[in-house]
Formats: sequence, C-alpha cells, structure tokens
Amino acid sequence: MQLRLAEQSTVVSFSDTEFARVLTPPRIVGPLMTRSGDLTKRATDLALGSLLIMMFSWLLLFIAVAIKLTSPGPVFFIQERRGCGRTFRCFKFRSMYHEVTDEKCQSQTRRNDPRVTRIGKALRKHSLDELPQLFNVILGDMSLVGPRPHALGMNLNGKLLGELVDNYHDRYHVRPGITGWAQVNGCRGIVDTQKKLEDRLFYDLHYIRNWTLWLDLKILTRTFFMCLDKKEKENTF
Repeated sequence: MQLRLAEQSTVVSFSDTEFARVLTPPRIVGPLMTRSGDLTKRATDLALGSLLIMMFSWLLLFIAVAIKLTSPGPVFFIQERRGCGRTFRCFKFRSMYHEVTDEKCQSQTRRNDPRVTRIGKALRKHSLDELPQLFNVILGDMSLVGPRPHALGMNLNGKLLGELVDNYHDRYHVRPGITGWAQVNGCRGIVDTQKKLEDRLFYDLHYIRNWTLWLDLKILTRTFFMCLDKKEKENTF
C-alpha cells in the first residue's frame, strides 16, 4: 500500500559547513561539560540502562513480534541522527509503513499521519517506539536524559534547524537523550514553528547548565508518568 502526504517539506541536506559548526567550542558551560560530570553520568547511564533493558525485555520482544505480524518490513527503524559532534545510528521501533518511512525526516510526522500504522499509533501515543534507544545508551551514543537528537534532514520551511537559531548547535556538546527537560516541560512532537524550536532550545541549554543526578531522576520519573497517561495524544519525544 502506497501512502502519500498532501504536502512535503523542501529537501535539505546536512552540509560540511553545518557539521563544522557542531564541532566549534560551545558558548555555554555546565557540569555536564566537565570530565567528572561526564563520567558520573555515563556510569549512571550504564547501570540504569542495563537494568531497564532487563526489566523491559519481555515488552521489547512483545512489541517486536506485534510489529512483524501486523505489517511487512523490518521491526526497527534506524535513522542517522546527530549528537555530541558526530552522527550515529538511532534505533526506534518502526511505527510507519515500511515503504513510506522517512529516513532523513524531510517531512515531520504529524497527528493522524497516514504513514503511521495502527500499532504504530499505539506505540507513539505512549512513546514506546523509543525503547530501542536503550541500546544506544549502552553503546554510548546517547544518554537516558539529554537534549533529543534530531534527524539530519529535520527542517522548518526548508531550512535546517541550526540555520534558524544562532546557538542551536550548543545542544550538541553533550550526549543526546531518550527524554529531556524540554520534553517533560511540554516541548514534544512536531517542531513546526520558530517558537517551538526556541522553547526546546531554552530548556535544553538550561539542562546543560544546571545538570545534576537529581535532575535526571526527576526527569525520568516525570517521563514515566507521562508515558502512562492515556490522555496523551499520539506523539513522540
């Protein structure tokens, strides 16, 4: 079944100049940018990440089987994203029909998007499609908590996000997270306005400047209850 959207965003690419900007020194400082802060956070990620994989192994298997039985295509959706000055392969459960998946995120997923499968809607409603990123945490690509990594082609009106806000790339000097301070403060889902982009950046940079382990635990706890909330609309972190 071939599904098409009525509108498509302009195709954009991640240029060498854009990547060079990610590697420039940040204009912010914070405990996450010290070696001791990074080591403490990494140790916590390994311990909690391993525990969560063991706790949810049955759920990971159940979701994988359900996806395989309900639509043709791979169980996982693997997308290149950027974080900490480099690109990496980000793992998600596939929530769209395989033939219309958008690896470069040239068109962001919207509410009632016809590309999303029936089981994909349920997964996205409770953010269960993000669970495979626990393996990204173990691999060191991501952290449990941090600024959300964006796809290489994610854009707003044909412009890459880094072209719209001057200090956008400062968020890439720490490991990206499965969830973050922005997400638990209501900045979730599609970024379709300049205001939404600026709000996310505000919370991301606040987190980098004010990080503590207690803040991470607070964010993880709030994320857990948000995922359980049946009133949450189809959305994703």
